[in-house]
Amino acid sequence: MNAPSHLTRRRALQLAAATGAGMAAVAATGPAAASPGGPTSSVFRHGVASGDPLPDAVLLWTRVTPDPTATPGSGAGPRVDVGWEVATDPGFRRVVRRGTSSTGPARDHTVKVDAVGLSPATTYWYRFRCRGTTSPVGRTRTAPAVDAPVARLRMAVVSCANLQAGWFTAYRHLAARGDLDLVVHLGDYLYEYAPGEYQARDVVVRPHDPAREMVALADYRRRHAQYKTDPDLQALHAAAPWVVTWDDHESANDAWSGGAENHTEGADGAWTARRAAAQQAYAEWMPVRYEPGGSLYRRLRFGRLATLSMLDLRTYRDQQASSPLDPELSAPDRTIAGPEQLQFLLDGLADPQVQWKLVGNPVMISPVRFPNGLESRAVEGIAELVDLPVPPVAGAPYNVDQWDGYPAERAAVLGHLRDRGITDAVFLTGDIHSGWACELPADPLTYPVTGVSVGVELVCTSVTSDNLDDILGTPPRTASLTVETAVKADNPHVKYLDFDSHGFSVLELTEEGAQMDWFVLTDRTDPHAAAVWSTSWRVPAGTARVERAAGRLA
Repeated sequence: MNAPSHLTRRRALQLAAATGAGMAAVAATGPAAASPGGPTSSVFRHGVASGDPLPDAVLLWTRVTPDPTATPGSGAGPRVDVGWEVATDPGFRRVVRRGTSSTGPARDHTVKVDAVGLSPATTYWYRFRCRGTTSPVGRTRTAPAVDAPVARLRMAVVSCANLQAGWFTAYRHLAARGDLDLVVHLGDYLYEYAPGEYQARDVVVRPHDPAREMVALADYRRRHAQYKTDPDLQALHAAAPWVVTWDDHESANDAWSGGAENHTEGADGAWTARRAAAQQAYAEWMPVRYEPGGSLYRRLRFGRLATLSMLDLRTYRDQQASSPLDPELSAPDRTIAGPEQLQFLLDGLADPQVQWKLVGNPVMISPVRFPNGLESRAVEGIAELVDLPVPPVAGAPYNVDQWDGYPAERAAVLGHLRDRGITDAVFLTGDIHSGWACELPADPLTYPVTGVSVGVELVCTSVTSDNLDDILGTPPRTASLTVETAVKADNPHVKYLDFDSHGFSVLELTEEGAQMDWFVLTDRTDPHAAAVWSTSWRVPAGTARVERAAGRLA
């Protein structure tokens, strides 16, 4: 997500609780009151996780602390063997796979195991052992067989979880549901800033460790470790397999192939070294089939119902334009995905073997023009939210860090959908700290007249990171309402917009349609906050349309 500039990152703001008339509350429990998982031992103090489910395999993850010297990022501690088991029951009476993996300081004592030889569409439980200690138990699930009919697929969709800005209560509520096939995290799993640089209005809810901006490998390892000591995050990792990608804050704000807004070569060293450190720590600490030097973008399949193509929109992109009016925006060779990844995306969208083509899309692809008629403070607030490099201009692209800054490549994607008659393409997006439901115009200029849409974009809000009301210093659902109305008026393909809320989304796919529910937190700075159902939007199969749903998912 485009964070505010360094001056505004340190600007004091204050928090107000999120409320909404007619919203139904989900009962709140205490932090980490979720199963599976459980108390974390001194050896397995960072929990367990699984990810990237295939029909016959799933990736398992943990981190061990075999002795007091083996602290994250220290480069110290012994090399040890870690045993693992996979069972079809939580009591491990029916163990179906087991093995041993070695780890040590070279990979920060993290363990990643690809547990193969499993059965499709099956729930499993897993655990690790090291030096006489057993880890918490995790629950995971394999994907359906490639050609299997699938009646339903349900997943959490989350993004932008800044530990300094609040508690991960959203993760706790998701872990307690018990109905998720997987969790899709669309980026900004953690943030690079030092304490006091980017937090919850005027409060650093939980200061970052180390107490400096992440730059070196040890910094990134320690920050990953700090996030994974959060009990609510551990609970959700233990409850379902995750499918993840990074956005910018896993390395530095507004990252691109050759640098980042929040990186200075003189003070921070070479960008190539910093990015390599961030990517190595990510490979070590995340339950993902990725190792440094490989490609993070990948595709998972869920029977004949859906594919999920996860994108990496930071590693290969050209530098962001200097302004929304920069003539460079029209260059036909500007890229956000890179040529190989773009072809990977187009191929996945054209797959005739599956119905729903989901895209894990770290930044918004919908064209959004800056609206007319806003008061100056609202204009400043939006500019700060999306980190515009210059004052915004009505009618110009809203955010050049998104696909709006790479219009030729976006046109190639939308034209591909239109020209091939592809149906049921849904882009799942994070980054922008707000909730959106948008149709993807075949032609943004003619859409107000023709209404021709080639796909849909559903955007989840932030878990904790600042929204527009936080920047404006106003109560939620007050000043932002005028801004939302103006954005939708000038962008009629935007059907739903919430600039204020923090929380999570749940997406369900069936043959008949796709539906996303948005849930918001009553107070991100309260570890006992309730999660409140806000709204639901539905995509009827074969329509490329989004409409308000009759109610939340059962």
